[in-house]
Amino acid sequence: MSYFKDHYDVIIIGGALAGMSAALQLQAKGVKDILILEKHNLPGGLATDFVRDGFEIEATLHEMMSIGKPGNRLKVGQFFDDMGVDIDWLPVPECYRVALPNSGIDAIIHDGYETAAREIDAVVPGTYDKVHELFLLCRRVYDSMNILSVTPMSKVQMLLKHPDFVKTVGYTATEVINTFNLPKKAVEMITPYWIYVGTKMDDLPFTIYAFLMADYLTGSYVCRGYSHEMSMKMEKKVEENGAQFEFKQEVEKILVKNGKVYGVRTRKGDEIHCDYVIAAPYPNKVYTQMIEPLSEVPKGAIKMVNGRPLSVTPVSVIAVLEGKPEENGLMNYSTFSGTTMDTNEIWENYKNITEPYNYITTICLNYANPHCVPEGYTQVSITALVPSSAFEGVKEEEYFDLKRRLANEMMEEYIKISGVDFRPNITEIEITTPMTIAHYVGAWKGNIYGYSHALADHAVARLQMKEQDHFIEGLEFAGAHGMSGDGMGPQITNGRAAAKGVLDDMAKKKEGAK
Repeated sequence: MSYFKDHYDVIIIGGALAGMSAALQLQAKGVKDILILEKHNLPGGLATDFVRDGFEIEATLHEMMSIGKPGNRLKVGQFFDDMGVDIDWLPVPECYRVALPNSGIDAIIHDGYETAAREIDAVVPGTYDKVHELFLLCRRVYDSMNILSVTPMSKVQMLLKHPDFVKTVGYTATEVINTFNLPKKAVEMITPYWIYVGTKMDDLPFTIYAFLMADYLTGSYVCRGYSHEMSMKMEKKVEENGAQFEFKQEVEKILVKNGKVYGVRTRKGDEIHCDYVIAAPYPNKVYTQMIEPLSEVPKGAIKMVNGRPLSVTPVSVIAVLEGKPEENGLMNYSTFSGTTMDTNEIWENYKNITEPYNYITTICLNYANPHCVPEGYTQVSITALVPSSAFEGVKEEEYFDLKRRLANEMMEEYIKISGVDFRPNITEIEITTPMTIAHYVGAWKGNIYGYSHALADHAVARLQMKEQDHFIEGLEFAGAHGMSGDGMGPQITNGRAAAKGVLDDMAKKKEGAK
C-alpha cells in the first residue's frame, strides 16, 4: 500500500517553520490537498532542542521577533493566534546588555523606544532626543514595510503615504545614522543587533536595520517549551487541518516539464505528482541538483544564485553548567560583548578561523525561562555569526581540535567580561559549526541565514524583483533564503509569502478558465 495519493494540489519539501507556515496559510484559504515531506523524524528543522543526560537544551532560538503582547499582537504573533497555534510565549527581560570595555560601555537596554533612548542617554548624556527620534524613524519604516509587503501601490502613493520609507530606502544604516550626528559611543550602543543579519553597518540597508531595531525594541519572546514547541504545535495543527505529513521522506528531485512543475521524486523512488511545489532547500541546491531534467533550469536562475552571496552561519557553544546563573557570572539574559563595535573590523575578524572572535553574543536562557533546566543549573549559549566560507578548506583530521579551540576562545571572551571562569562547572556541552548545520539539517554550505542583505538585494528589492526571479511555473521557495531573509520570525513570513505565490497563481488560472 502506497503512502501517497496519485496527485496533490501542493507538495511542500521540508517540514520546518517556513514550510508549515505555508501549509497553514494555504489551509486558511481553502487549500486542503497538501503533502509535506520531511527528511528527518521530527518537524521544525533548526527550531528544535536536544537532550543530553536528562537535560533538555534549546538548540538555536535566542529570541522570537514580531510576537507582541496578547491583545496587541504583531504580525507573527497574530498569525499564530489566527491559525489556532497556541504557544506559551515568555517575554525576554531585556533587549540586550552591551559590554565593550575598550569603549567604557557596560549597559543594559530594555524594550520601549523611550526607555531605550533614556538608557543610552544615561551613558552618553545629551543624546536622548536624537536617539529617540532615530528609534521613531525606525518604527515608521517598520510600519511601512509591513504595509507595503501586502499592499501594492504606485510610487506616488508610496511617497505620499510612506515618505520616511521612500527617503531612506536607498541608504545604508551608517549613512542614515550619521545624519543624527550622534557621538561614537551612542552609535556603538545602538549597533549590536547587526550580528543577526550578518552585514556590516556600512553595507547594511537602513531599511533592514530599521525593521530589526523597531521589532526588537517592542520586546522579544521565547517559547516555554523551547523552539520545538512551535514546531510540534504547528505540525499538529497542519495535520488537524487535513494535510498529510510524512517523515523520513527526503525529496531528491523536483520534476519539471515545459517550464512547469508536475511532481517530485523521493530518495526512496516514489514519484508523486502535484500542481505546485514549495521548496525549503536553497535555490542553489534546487537549480543545480534537484530539477529534473536540469535542461529545464533557465540560465537566469543560475545567474541569480551565483549573484547572491550567502549570509552568515553560527559557531556556537551550548552548555549546561552546575550552579545558578549568577554563580557562573551570568547576570542577565542577552549580552553582546567584545573588543570592538567596529563592524568592518569584526567582519574581517569573522572571515578567518586563525584568531579568536572579537565579538560574541551570550544568552542565559534561565532569565527568560526559569525552568529550562533543573534548579541549581544554568543553560548558556555563546555565538559568533560568521561566513561559512571561513571554514572552507578545514581538513577532517583538524576539525575536532578546531571546534574545541574556538569554543574555549569564545568562553574566554565572555569570562573577560564576567570575571567568573565557569568552565569547571560544565555538565554538558555541544559545539556547532557550519559543518554541524550541513550534516544535521542539510542547509546549503551550513548556512541558515539566507542570502546577504545588500542595497541591491534585500527584502524591498526582492519584493520588486519577485516576478523576474520566478523561473519555473508552480515552484515557490520558503526558508531563510526567502524574501524576508533570516531568523525564525521571518521564516513565518517567508512561508506565508510562498503560499501567497501559490494562491495568486491559482486565482489567476481560475479567472482565466471563466
